[in-house]
Amino acid sequence: MKKIVLLLLLVFASKLHFAQKEIANQQHAWITYQGNHKLTPKIGLHTEYQWRRADYFQHWQQSLLRVGVDFYLYPNAFFTVGYGNIITYQYGDMPVNHQFNEHRIWQQFNQKNSIGRFEIQHRYRLEQRFMENYVKQGTSYERSGTNYRNRIRYRFMAILPINHTSMENNTLFLNVNDEVFLGFGEGIGTNILDQNRLQCALGFKFNSALTLQAGYMNQYLVKNAKVVSGSILDQAENNHTITFGLTYNLDFTR
Repeated sequence: MKKIVLLLLLVFASKLHFAQKEIANQQHAWITYQGNHKLTPKIGLHTEYQWRRADYFQHWQQSLLRVGVDFYLYPNAFFTVGYGNIITYQYGDMPVNHQFNEHRIWQQFNQKNSIGRFEIQHRYRLEQRFMENYVKQGTSYERSGTNYRNRIRYRFMAILPINHTSMENNTLFLNVNDEVFLGFGEGIGTNILDQNRLQCALGFKFNSALTLQAGYMNQYLVKNAKVVSGSILDQAENNHTITFGLTYNLDFTR
């Protein structure tokens, strides 16, 4: 309960800053595939790809690929270590100076339990990010080293089965979740809030392997500050995003 209260306070605090920032309201679309494939009763393989588009499906926003190794501690909890490759493109009203690539090492812990009909999930993720840096040379940008950043993420998820009392096969369900991203360490500055994602989706669980979801996500993304008439103006994106998700898990232990 304390985690939920802290999460809500962080989200509320981020919204209070709206009047102090320049906000870009934009429309995006994300399509996601994810699979956790059990190789042995204790070890599995995580695979994931996200096709992120700006202006709905017109332009690239990001391309994200993740792979990892899952270590199952007990049936409802597992630990993952992995690698991610992310390409960020120039998009929207506040584009980055240059398209850049990011190599990311990540560790996370997932746990789920039931409260009545609700399935509750907690996900804690730690990320080490190595991002290409570009500086302006004349009229063009040239690669200049790598920026290293640390980030921690927490996601709370509540899943409500609609046509059954639990998440069994052939279940229609509602998924509501919120994830907070916080930066720490060198290079972060005074604003540790990196972004917040609030999502509501309707899904269908066909069986233990296949799940489909579609919904809406509000992504509040903090950008770099800029100087206007001698004053510092914070910038942020408020991205209204339609989401489509496919989950396909294979169990090679059977």
